[in-house]
Amino acid sequence: MSQPLTLTMARKAPRMTQLLGGLIVALLLIMPFLALLPASHPLAVSTWMLTLVGKILCYAIVAIALDLVWGYAGMLSLGHGLFFALGGYAMGMYLMRQASGDGLPGFMTFLSWDEIPWFWWGTQHFAWAMVLIVMVPGLLALVFGWFAFRSKIKGVYFSIMTQALTYAGMLLFFRNETGFGGNNGFTGFTTLLGFPVTATGTRIGLFLATVLLLLASLAAGFWLAKSKFGRILTAVRDAENRLTFCGYDPRGFKLLVWTLSAVLCGLAGALYVPQVGIINPGEMSPTNSIEAAIWVALGGRGTLVGPVIGAALVNGAKSYFTVAMPEYWQLFLGAIFIGVTLFLPRGVYGLYRKGEK
Repeated sequence: MSQPLTLTMARKAPRMTQLLGGLIVALLLIMPFLALLPASHPLAVSTWMLTLVGKILCYAIVAIALDLVWGYAGMLSLGHGLFFALGGYAMGMYLMRQASGDGLPGFMTFLSWDEIPWFWWGTQHFAWAMVLIVMVPGLLALVFGWFAFRSKIKGVYFSIMTQALTYAGMLLFFRNETGFGGNNGFTGFTTLLGFPVTATGTRIGLFLATVLLLLASLAAGFWLAKSKFGRILTAVRDAENRLTFCGYDPRGFKLLVWTLSAVLCGLAGALYVPQVGIINPGEMSPTNSIEAAIWVALGGRGTLVGPVIGAALVNGAKSYFTVAMPEYWQLFLGAIFIGVTLFLPRGVYGLYRKGEK
């Protein structure tokens, strides 16, 4: 191939990427309105499909959040499922209060509680629920990160500690006396901001909110990556000791991106719960956090777009295999992890970027 032709293709590749991305965004924005068409229409989208795609988009936001701390700062977290679940529980508290009206939530009545716990105060107001969605994961990440980074914990030890944190959270929320529904969690939601949760219009609104949050997460991620802050994060990942010798304190940068990542997970969990209709301690399972790491590794860490692709591929395959071959799903997931480690160190998106060059 001649050199001019090679240069022309190299210039066209980013444009093709932008065009493809624009088409996908347009499709996601149009898709919820296709749910308004009659079921007999060839372009009609079922509410089940809308919910499935919305759930995958929530997972994609988690993948972006994890990529910020792992792909750019080099901190492999195996506990992001905790932040995701905490945001979901904060939204679930509001939805449970809406469903119960002036009375106690159903599980509290079942447990013969006389009054609502203090940490449920104000959760009947959407504004306070939004504060909890942001503040609870953010404050937990801030406190944990401050102690972890101050103690210079990193590498595999940091990963183990984050996994232990989410496992401890799961065990705590499984207990009935903690006031979060125990093993069953929260379900039976009826209204959101006065609108029926199961109504098609509400589903469309939640789906569009998820798409907008995903786009905002990508935009913020790219802005951070291209800024001086992003360059320092990559220096933390590649040569933290050398960065320290240059006069920078890596702890502040790591703490900021770690807290931001937790807040993004909390927002994703808050959008996930009303679409799926349930939240329970199983969302805090360490397996879920490990699976999130697989999304990022499969798509290509340090790219932001790659983790979105990885989340879509893995969860799309999961939706198929858990129905077609449920007994082989875990084997399939393990095969993905091994295959990526051996043959795709830069992930699926890494292959595409290599082709651009």
